[in-house]
This record gives sequence, structure tokens and C-alpha cells, in this order.
Amino acid sequence: MFDEILIAVDGSDNARRAATFGFALADAYDATVDLLYAYRERSLLGRDGTGDTATERGQAILDETAELAADRDVAVETHVVEGRPAKAITGFAADRGTDLVVVGRKGRVGVGRRLLGSVTEQVLRRIDVPVLVVPGSDSPGDREYERVLATTDGSEAAEWAAPYAGDLANRCGAALHLLTVVDLQAVAGPFDAGGVSKQYIERLEEQGREALDRFEAEVGDGDHESAVVRGTSHRAIREYVEENDVDLVVMASRGQSGFSGQRLGSVTGRVLRVVDVPVLVVTSPP
Repeated sequence: MFDEILIAVDGSDNARRAATFGFALADAYDATVDLLYAYRERSLLGRDGTGDTATERGQAILDETAELAADRDVAVETHVVEGRPAKAITGFAADRGTDLVVVGRKGRVGVGRRLLGSVTEQVLRRIDVPVLVVPGSDSPGDREYERVLATTDGSEAAEWAAPYAGDLANRCGAALHLLTVVDLQAVAGPFDAGGVSKQYIERLEEQGREALDRFEAEVGDGDHESAVVRGTSHRAIREYVEENDVDLVVMASRGQSGFSGQRLGSVTGRVLRVVDVPVLVVTSPP
């Protein structure tokens, strides 16, 4: 499923952390890694006052990052390209036939607030292959995947992620959790959520179980733990991640609304900002 993995780096701690997770996946899939550094324009002097050009600085960053794969059986090629980072990343991925792009996410900027970063957001909007978004260095976790969570809202688009979740869990020997959230506020509105009938809630939960059954059929063979929970979608997913020590979340994006009433893409965007584990975003059908 993943033969060519592109890891974008910029010398930051966030990018180094993203690389460790990317190398772990490359090891599991026996994939080739393209390590990419993009810069906006040519420079005669380095920012640190040295005589290094932008190309030389970029190559030094790539060489240092590649050392993180020293203990893994992973083939790594390094590339320095000129151009706006998001455009350079997506263009390189298209030309190279990349199966997966790995990027970092910025850390916390205050209590409960996180940033994706403009480059990561632009890549997610432009790309047509899965993107692994790895949180900043202030978050817990390591480089391995032992528990994987995949979510569905019942929409057809959400099921794009199912084959990736099943294959990834099998490759990494991870336990696979499947989750759907019944978001009463999104369905009924903030002023009506408290007044919906018990029968209506039960019908939504039944739709959730049916969605999980369809999703599980797309995941493939293996034992899966599934759950239907109530709550605001992105908050409920975060709580499930924390309570079950999930190492990786798999979600689709760019989709229509499902029975939960929230548009798939908006939920994915919120999840990326509130969870402290990597999120694999599947942007188009496999």
C-alpha cells in the first residue's frame, strides 16, 4: 500500500519527530523514503552568518534527519528543491508517484490550543494521497504503533480510510479500534439537542452501529474493537484516544456529511488540532 513515502523536513523539532514516525512506517512497509527540504528562494548567506547557501543548509538538515533511520532497514534518498514548501511538496509527490506524505504539526500555543501550520494545511488541501500529520515534540508517544483507531461517520467518503486502517494495523501488528460518534448537537442543533426523543437517539445509535458494520467489512480480516459513543465528534475522538492509549488515528477527509450531521472534512480538521498522536488523513479513495 505504501511503497514510496515522502517526508518533508525543515530543520525543526516537529519535522524531526515526523521523520521518526515516517521511518517507522517505511520499515513496516519496506518502503523507499524520499526526504525533502524545500526553500523559497536562493540565499548567498546563511541565517547564522556562515557562508552556507540555502542548498547547503538544506542538505545538512537532510543528512542529519536521515541519521534517524540508521537503526532501520530503510532506503533513504535526499532532495533539496527550490519553491514554496507546500507547492514543492505536492508537486514532488505527484512527479515521484508518492503513496504517502509525512509532515509535522506545530505544538501547543496556549491551554487547549494547537496549530497545524500553514504548510501542513496547504498540503492537506492540495494533495490526493494520504498524509500522515505528526504532532509537535511537546506531545507524548514514541515511534511505534500498537493501537490504531479508525473513525467513520457513516458516509461513503469515510469508508475510504477503512482499507488503510486495516492494512496498517496488520503491517504493524497493532490492535485496531473502530469508532463512530453520535453528535446530537450537530444533528439537532445547540438549542434542540437536549430535547430530542429517546427513540430518535436510539435510531441514531443504531445507524452508528450499522455504519461500523459497513466500515468493518471494508477494513478486512482480523479482530477489531468497535464502539458507538455520544458527544461532539472531535472531542469524543480525543477522549477515546486518551482513554485507550491510541498511537495513531486514521480518518478520511473531503467528504460529505454522514448521519452525525457534521461534514467529514471539518471534523478531521478539528481532530488534527486536538489529538496528541499522529493522524493519517486519507484524502481520496484507495
